[in-house]
Amino acid sequence: MSPKPSRSQNRKRRSAPTGRGQRQSSRPAFLSSDDDLRLQKFLANAGVDSRRNCEALIRDGRVTVDGKVVTDPARSVNPQQQDVRADGERLRLPAFKYFLLNKPKGVLCTNRDPRGRPRAVDLVPSRDQRMFTVGRLDENTQGLLLVTNDGGLAEHLAHPRYEVVRRYRAQVVGVPTAEAIAELEKGMHFSDGFFRFQSIKLLKRKGRSTFLELELREGKNREIRRLLARAGHKVINLQRIAFGPLRIGYLAVGQCRELRSEELRGLYGFIEETQSRLGGKRRPRKAKPKPSGRSSSSKPGTSDKPDFKKKASGKPAGKKPSGQTRAAGRKKATSRKPASGSRPMSEGRGKARAKKR
Repeated sequence: MSPKPSRSQNRKRRSAPTGRGQRQSSRPAFLSSDDDLRLQKFLANAGVDSRRNCEALIRDGRVTVDGKVVTDPARSVNPQQQDVRADGERLRLPAFKYFLLNKPKGVLCTNRDPRGRPRAVDLVPSRDQRMFTVGRLDENTQGLLLVTNDGGLAEHLAHPRYEVVRRYRAQVVGVPTAEAIAELEKGMHFSDGFFRFQSIKLLKRKGRSTFLELELREGKNREIRRLLARAGHKVINLQRIAFGPLRIGYLAVGQCRELRSEELRGLYGFIEETQSRLGGKRRPRKAKPKPSGRSSSSKPGTSDKPDFKKKASGKPAGKKPSGQTRAAGRKKATSRKPASGSRPMSEGRGKARAKKR
C-alpha cells in the first residue's frame, strides 16, 4: 500500500499549474458573442496591444479588413468570417486562459511600467499572449488576483455595476470599538467618493494589533487603507482572500495555477446569475453637470436668449427702456454738480489734451 500523501504534498498538488477541464466548461452566450466586435477591441483581444495603442495603430492605416485599409477603430468586424490583419499578419482570437495568482507585495497590477518594476502578468505562463489582471491590488497588498486574456469576463467581474464581493483579511493597529465598526459600515465621504465596508468581522488579537475580515462590493483606490486610517487604525498587512466565487485557498504567495473546471463553471454561473439579476441593463449614468453660464432652469434644446414673455406684473421681461426713460436718465447724469474745489471733467480733459499737443 502506498503511503498517504502529507498535507504539504496536497498543497503543492493543489497549487500546481494545470489546464485540465477548462475546455469542458460552456461559455455563457452573452460572453461568446464574437459577431459584433469593434475593431479596436478585437485587436486588443487578439493580443496586439492595449485598446488605446490599437486605436492609434488603426488610425495610422496599419490594419486591413478583407484586404482594405480601415482607419475607424469603431468599425464592427466578425473575426470568424472576415480577414483582419495588422501589419500584414492575420489575427485570430486566442484560446482563453484563466490563472489564479497569489500576488506578493511589491508587484504591480499593470501591463506597462516605465520603471521596470515586477508585474503580476510576469508571474503567469502567458505563452506570448497578452494577459491582464481582473481588478487591481495596490503595490503593498497581496492576495487573490485573477489573470486572464478574456476581456468579456473581466468586464463583468471588475465593473462596479455588478458589485462583485471582495473579501480581505487585514491586520490593523489597535482594537476597533463597536462605535468605530458601526461608523465604518455606515461609510465616510472622501474627496473622490463615498467609501464603506459591507461587513466587518473581528477575527483575533495579536499583541496591540487586531485581525479583521472585511467585505467590499466595489474596489476603489486604497479604499480599505483610507477608511481604517480615518478611523484611527493603520493597516499593517492586507490580503485579499476571495473575489466573487473564487477563493485563495492554500495557494502560496507568488504562485499561480489555472482555474479548475469546477471553478470555471462556478465563475460562469456566477456571471450569468448576476446578469439575469440586473436584467442585462447597465446602471443609469449620472447626469453631467451643466456648463457654467447657463441657468439651472434652462432645458436641452432651448436657447439662452432673453425671455420676452410677460411677467406677472404685465410688463415684458426683456424689453428695452423707452426713449423718454433714457432721456430722463441722461438729464439726471448731467445735472450732477462737481464737488467743491474740483474742476469739471470736460475742463480737465481739455487741458490734458493741450499738454499732449
